[in-house]
Amino acid sequence: MDTPSDASAHTGIAAQDWAEACATPQYRAAVVDLLGALAYGELAAFERLAEDAKLAPTLADKAELAAMASAEFGHFAQLRDRLAEIDADPTESMRPFATALDEFHRQTAPSDWLEGLVKAYVGDSIASDFYREVAARLDSDTRSLVLRVLDDTGHASFAVEKVRAAIEADPRVGGRLALWARRLMGEALSQAQRVVAERDALSNMLVGGVAEGFDLAEVGKMFSRITEAHTKRMAALGLAA
Repeated sequence: MDTPSDASAHTGIAAQDWAEACATPQYRAAVVDLLGALAYGELAAFERLAEDAKLAPTLADKAELAAMASAEFGHFAQLRDRLAEIDADPTESMRPFATALDEFHRQTAPSDWLEGLVKAYVGDSIASDFYREVAARLDSDTRSLVLRVLDDTGHASFAVEKVRAAIEADPRVGGRLALWARRLMGEALSQAQRVVAERDALSNMLVGGVAEGFDLAEVGKMFSRITEAHTKRMAALGLAA
């Protein structure tokens, strides 16, 4: 998905490296929050994929999900290490986000293998789109790390192949999974908005505090872009948005 960084050269904090940008206390707090939220998200994704592997219908599918889980843990480790490098306690940095993310996963626990695949593809992609939008406003060092840990771990092509095959085998599956994906979309956007609203440093960064040029209207456009990307992913799955 295109982000604001694709359309224009970096300015302000986005044109600085971490050594320059961290001199602003509010910006440093926002980055610690962002990395803490991302780190817990990756840790939760690792746990969820490892659990979903139990639902896999074949050994090959189980191994595929296990590999994805391992990749998510690798991303978590990078974020944990970076928090420690910038003198932020990783556990304390993650703690404020644990309840909201755990609640999201509790409310969207898949009932079967296909729902788990759709969640891994749709739910994780919505979160990734959100963080990529935020990354466009980060210093170059933090932006590089965030984009690196958002790299696809294989969810996309694997999920699309399996879900499309299931719908082809039984078209009735499509309606159920479309409803499930719409629910995931609503829950994921609500969770993202909740996380931002509850953390002053993050919300200030999004609405033009320490991140220049990002106002409330731009936040609305950001969520519109995320919704548009979701619609395209649903089409790739063979589902109605």
